[in-house]
Amino acid sequence: METAIILVFVMGYLAITLEHNLKIDKLIPALVMMAICWALIALGLESFPQWFDSANHSLLEGFGSFTSDEKMHLMEETLLHHLGKTAEILVFLLGAMTIVEIIDYFDGFSTIKDFVKTKKKTKILWIFSILAFILSAIIDNLTATIVLISILQKIVKDRNVRLYYAGLIIIAANAGGAWSPIGDVTTTMLWIGKKVSTGHLVGYLLLPSFLCMAVPSFIASFLPVFRGNLDIEEGEEEVKKSKFSARMLYLGLGAIVFVPIFKMVTHLPPYVGMMLSLSVVATFAEIYSRRKFSLTEFSSEESDAHAIHSPVHHSLSRIELPSILFFLGILMAVAALESLGILFDFAGTLERTMPRLGTEMHVGEGVSDLVVLLLGVGSAIIDNVPLVAASLGMFHEPMDNELWHFVAYSAGTGGSMLIIGSAAGVVAMGMEKIDFFWYLKKISWLALIGFLVGAVAFMFTRTLF
Repeated sequence: METAIILVFVMGYLAITLEHNLKIDKLIPALVMMAICWALIALGLESFPQWFDSANHSLLEGFGSFTSDEKMHLMEETLLHHLGKTAEILVFLLGAMTIVEIIDYFDGFSTIKDFVKTKKKTKILWIFSILAFILSAIIDNLTATIVLISILQKIVKDRNVRLYYAGLIIIAANAGGAWSPIGDVTTTMLWIGKKVSTGHLVGYLLLPSFLCMAVPSFIASFLPVFRGNLDIEEGEEEVKKSKFSARMLYLGLGAIVFVPIFKMVTHLPPYVGMMLSLSVVATFAEIYSRRKFSLTEFSSEESDAHAIHSPVHHSLSRIELPSILFFLGILMAVAALESLGILFDFAGTLERTMPRLGTEMHVGEGVSDLVVLLLGVGSAIIDNVPLVAASLGMFHEPMDNELWHFVAYSAGTGGSMLIIGSAAGVVAMGMEKIDFFWYLKKISWLALIGFLVGAVAFMFTRTLF
C-alpha cells in the first residue's frame, strides 16, 4: 500500500510539473493526489508498520499493537492537525492577497511609476531590480512581478529590451522574497511552521539575497542591450482611478509589514495579525470609496450599485483561489507521506549518503549543504512549494537552525534558473510571452551566478549567529 501511495504522489507531482504540456491546471492533480493518498491510508491503515507523530517530530512507539479503532482515531487526529497547519498558511495568504487587490482597486501601484524619472537603460535596470527586491519582500514575489512588468510595459516599448528587464525582475523578485517571512510562499510556510523567526531570517538571508539580486544586475548592466537611453514616448499623463492611490499603497504595504511585528509582540499565529491588518485596510477602503459619491445625489439604484462594487467585495472576487486550492492539495498530500514516516526514512538515507561541503561543522547539522543546494536546483525544475513542504517533514532541526534558512534561500532563489521554476517566472512568461529557451540562453546563467554567489555568502553569514 505504501508503494501505491508513493506512486500516486509521483504521478501527481509529474502532472504538476508538466502543467503547461498537459494543459491541465496544477490545482487539479494536486487535489486528486491529496484525496487518493489519504483514501489509500484509510483503506490500508491496518497494514502500515509505523506512524509519524507530527506534534513531537518522531515515530510513534508501539503503533503496530494499536487496535483498529485507535488507529482510525489517530489518523483522524493527524489529518485534523495537518489541516489546521495548512489552514493557517491559506488564511494568511487570503488576507495578504485581499490587501494587495484592495491597493490595486485604488490603482495604488501606479504611484510606483513616479520613481522612474530617467531614460538611461542601466539606471532603469537598477531601479526595477531594487524595486522588485523590496516590493517582493512586502507583497510577495508573484505580485511584485505582475506590478513591475505592468509598469515596464508602459515605459519600455521595445519588446526585445523589455524581455531582458523582465528576466532581471524575476531574479530580483525571487531574491527579495527569500529573506522576508511574507515574501514567498515557501518562507511563509517555514515562518508559520515555526522553523524560522523574522529576526534570524533577515539576519541570515538579507546579504545573500541582496547579492543574488545585485550580482546578476551588475553583470547585466554591461550587456549591449542595456547601453544607451530608452526611447520613451511622450504622451498624456495617465489619470489615476482615485485620489487616494498613494495613500492606499502606503497603508496597504504598512499593514502587511505590521504582521511580523504583531507576531513578535503577541506570539499569536501570523494569520491573526494578517486579519487585523486586512480589517484596517478594508475600513479605510470603504471610507475612501464612499467619498467618490455625493450623498445628495445618491439614488437608491446608485446605492445598490455601489454596494455590489464595494472595494472589499471586489477584491475578494479577484484573489487567486486556484493557487489557494493548489497549496491545500500539495501540502495535505505531503502530509500523507509524512504521516506514514516515508519522509522521515528518506531524510535518514540522505543524511547517511550525501557528503558535506566543507569541513567546519555547525550546530544541528546532520544534512549536507549539497542536499540543500540540490533542492535549490530542483526548485527550478519542479515547484518549490512541495519541495519545502517535504523538507518540513524530512528534517527535524530546531527553530532557527541554519538548515531552515538555507532551505528558504535555496528554494526561494533557485527557481530563477528556469522560467518555469517560480511563480514569478511563470507569470512573467504569460505576460510577456517569454520563450523557455530564450530565457535559458539569455537569463539562466545570470540567475545561476547570483544563486551561487548568494549561497557562498550564506555560508559566511551563518557563522555570525
